[in-house]
Amino acid sequence: AAALERLRAADTLVVVKTGTLSEGRPRLDAVRAAPGQDEAELLRLAASLERASEHPLAAAVAGEARRRSLALSEPSDFRSVAGRGLLGTVDGRRIAVGNEALLKEAGIDAALLRALAPEAATALFVAIDGAPAGVLTAADPIKPSAAGSIARLKEAGVRIVMLTGDSAEAARAVGGRLGIAEVHGGLLPADKERIIAELQREGRVVAMAGDGVNDAPALARADVGLAMGTGADVALESAGITIMNGDLRGVLRAFALSRATLRNIKQNLFFAFVYNALGVPAAALGLLNPMFAALAMTLSSVSVIGNALRLRRQAL
Repeated sequence: AAALERLRAADTLVVVKTGTLSEGRPRLDAVRAAPGQDEAELLRLAASLERASEHPLAAAVAGEARRRSLALSEPSDFRSVAGRGLLGTVDGRRIAVGNEALLKEAGIDAALLRALAPEAATALFVAIDGAPAGVLTAADPIKPSAAGSIARLKEAGVRIVMLTGDSAEAARAVGGRLGIAEVHGGLLPADKERIIAELQREGRVVAMAGDGVNDAPALARADVGLAMGTGADVALESAGITIMNGDLRGVLRAFALSRATLRNIKQNLFFAFVYNALGVPAAALGLLNPMFAALAMTLSSVSVIGNALRLRRQAL
């Protein structure tokens, strides 16, 4: 109830790209090996490491390897670096799969791989034994309802901010397709939380829609967290409202329902006040038969309940 009431005052909606604006089921569309590297072996090693992860991109990499009938190995020394990628050993070779920041932290020059990756693509950089080895690019289709929902929220005066761990170029490409001018790419979980805190310091009432493990801190920080029901359990626990079908139209419906609910409460208070303002003095002065007084009280309750039930038919 508190989250629904607070959502009515929200003037800013922060949305993450993966799983909220996009389907959250990316598919690998290209494997680009660096000179001297074998494409199939590059994919096999990367997929062997990614199979230990639950990230949607990991599933896309492992799925493509299975489609090509590549024999995957069991990784060792597996380590997940939040917001950056994975590190581990496969068949005695040190493998790193993630974004450019991951390779920089490992002291690997990613310039060659950056040149291999299309600017607007979601890219995973792969390094083998400390050397840049190739790039895996993935496509994550935008949900059909996303553009329309974003347009209607903007019409209602809601400021839209998109956050993503993808590159800034990929973020701008998606933002351009959806009409979102304010986009932030290449973010870590802490960055998402920081941006929400900055918006709140500006005096904004911030709602956030997300679905992943990396979104949980930001969902908890927001004035109202809206978790996609198709997402991670920790995101659901961190949010005040769950959008069961994971569709952005559910976010739009939540905004509409919050405003309709508060309006309905005020109407019900008015009905109750009018009945009592008329009925109590009349009963005190003996002008109201007890039978009619009992009937009036019943009608008062029925009117309030009937008005509240109109929320079931609340349209978007």
